[in-house]
Amino acid sequence: MNGDFELFHVIWFPFMAAFLCYLTGMRHKMIRDRVLQLSVILEMGLMVLAAGAYLRTGELEFIWEDFCMQGLYLKLDGFRLLYGCIAALMWMMTGIFSREYFAHYRNRNRYYFFYLLTLGATVGVFLSGDLYTTFVFFEIMSLASYVWVIHDEKPAAMKAGEIYLAIAVIGGLVMLMGLFLLYDAAGTLRMSELHDAVEAVMQEKGMQIYAAGLCMLFGFGAKAGMFPLHVWLPKAHPVAPAPASALLSGILTKTGVFGVLVISAEIFRYDPQWGRLILYLGTITMFGGAFLAVFSIDLKRTLACSSMSQIGFILVGAGMMELLGAENALAVRGTILHMVNHSMIKLILFMAAGVVYRNLHALDLNEIRGFGYQKPLLKAIFLTGALSIGGIPGFSGYVSKTLLHESIVEYASELAAHGEPSLWIRGIEWVFLLTGGMTIAYMTKLFAAVFLEKHPDRQQEYDAKTAYMNQESIFALLIPAILLAAMGFLPYQTMNRIADLAQGFLHGEMPAHAVHYFSLANLKGAVISMTIGVLVYFGVIRRYLMGKDEKGRTCYLNVWPGWLDLEDLVYRPVFAKAAAAFAGYFCGLADRLYLVRNLLKGALEVSAFLSRICDYLMDTVLVLFRSTTHKSRTERHVYLIGSVFSRTLGKILDQIVRVINHTIRRKNPIERSFVVTFAEWEEMINRTNRLIGASLSFGLMLAAIGLALTLVYLLWW
Repeated sequence: MNGDFELFHVIWFPFMAAFLCYLTGMRHKMIRDRVLQLSVILEMGLMVLAAGAYLRTGELEFIWEDFCMQGLYLKLDGFRLLYGCIAALMWMMTGIFSREYFAHYRNRNRYYFFYLLTLGATVGVFLSGDLYTTFVFFEIMSLASYVWVIHDEKPAAMKAGEIYLAIAVIGGLVMLMGLFLLYDAAGTLRMSELHDAVEAVMQEKGMQIYAAGLCMLFGFGAKAGMFPLHVWLPKAHPVAPAPASALLSGILTKTGVFGVLVISAEIFRYDPQWGRLILYLGTITMFGGAFLAVFSIDLKRTLACSSMSQIGFILVGAGMMELLGAENALAVRGTILHMVNHSMIKLILFMAAGVVYRNLHALDLNEIRGFGYQKPLLKAIFLTGALSIGGIPGFSGYVSKTLLHESIVEYASELAAHGEPSLWIRGIEWVFLLTGGMTIAYMTKLFAAVFLEKHPDRQQEYDAKTAYMNQESIFALLIPAILLAAMGFLPYQTMNRIADLAQGFLHGEMPAHAVHYFSLANLKGAVISMTIGVLVYFGVIRRYLMGKDEKGRTCYLNVWPGWLDLEDLVYRPVFAKAAAAFAGYFCGLADRLYLVRNLLKGALEVSAFLSRICDYLMDTVLVLFRSTTHKSRTERHVYLIGSVFSRTLGKILDQIVRVINHTIRRKNPIERSFVVTFAEWEEMINRTNRLIGASLSFGLMLAAIGLALTLVYLLWW
């Protein structure tokens, strides 16, 4: 091991803390909770120390050459520092918040153990300097976070865990295949070397490079929640504990985005075909998530669908980075800043949702409406996140969405200037603005339901809950809200510096001119989205998605058809048919192999029988020749039959028989050659061993196929 050990400490400290926390929890739960909080605070301190070292000396590197034979390569630059600090901050805040949230939960020891393991793995992903290191930590993170999803162990949680684990495992295997293809073609997995290595072989191995990129996009896109691999996200978030939901949405999805950005910036830099693919997938993800959120009446499910939509915004930025080429400053900065915004926003919103759930044990808008009516602090915190994610001017989300929108406008202008069709990119711009409007609409729905409306039956009970969160929870919610508000109110002093720090990772340059966020041209897009948001809220949500219950009271309607679920409608039937076809093919193949084996076995038995007859006849002929005219010549040939051992033993017995024939058996001599007999027995034994070996190999092969099919059956059903 060599290099800057600050990176090593940042990665491995959470792993060691996980075991310490677990062992402590076996003795004393209260001390365990404090150990957890101290661990996440110390991890934040280690990231601050690493940041100080980076600011003093520049980029940091750590190499562990012998790790898993491939080596472990960690690196710290501006972007990695930014997201390492965001990850540590989010774990610190959710760790502080968890003490109150999990006060009455069971299996806390298990949850905290995997909570800290996931922290170390997530930071490892963001600090990885090559894709092998990324893959190692990515898989640890995916498997460890599975425990978060199933923590309640209720049927809904277990089902969500199934799809989460299935997509994580399948995505990881497909990603690994992509890494194999990429390494075979380029000869390296180091991110800093990939662009030159790929460029050198693109003419010769272009198809292999694109195949590798698509495989890796599948793996990283699955974790990011990219369409059509998003199905785990709306199901895992509502059933997972609120602190876990905040991390799943705010930071674990960004590990997938991190991979997509690496592929785009290093392997397919400025590739318009790759850019269009990412742009189209991002647009569908962006619009689809917002559309689902408009119809949702579950607080955390709405936020989960919102996460899918915001990931779509980020992917749109990643696509525009490719299409704009070297002039992609706005897209690069908008992508980075929207990643940061979304992480901070979802940290606030999911923890606020956790406060609601901890007090009411419900998430349905009809049951929780009015809970925050008399809770100004929680109302202000939630409103900060809602206005930011809605892209309202004066809040941080407006800055990043403005940059992304302007990158689309810039590319449309370039196409028009070169006489190329620009209608398609104008269409994407309007989808962007429409999605921004739907974001405002569904966030207005959530805010109005929880904080502005009153519950028809339980409002007095809700208003009486004045001690709805303790001081630690207030701290965990208030600090991120203050940071988010500062980013929105002071974009030039905060967000511009964040973009300056991280843009080198994506090979972005400084904009040709300063961006005036609050100019009329930039405000125009926000005004259009806000107008659309008002129309969607009052024209769709209030009019068609609200109605009367059996008691005549106004309520939110769940009009989304239950059958319209991509997982149940497409994925499970397709995979069930594929699994059945796969099993049928191999069972049929096994049947054919078994038939062939029986035929061969019968043929071998017939052959062995005929061989024994031939051997017996040959033995008779040889004995006859030995006793008559060709006695000496026969002996010379007989000694060539069988092995050295059988010939030697047969010769000894033949000599003994000869003596017996000349003495006590003179009248009735023994007419038999033991050399031939032993050779026959030896051949029979060898043939039998070969048959047994073939049968054993065939049996082992069938057993292996059976175990594989059993594993597939258990994982699927």
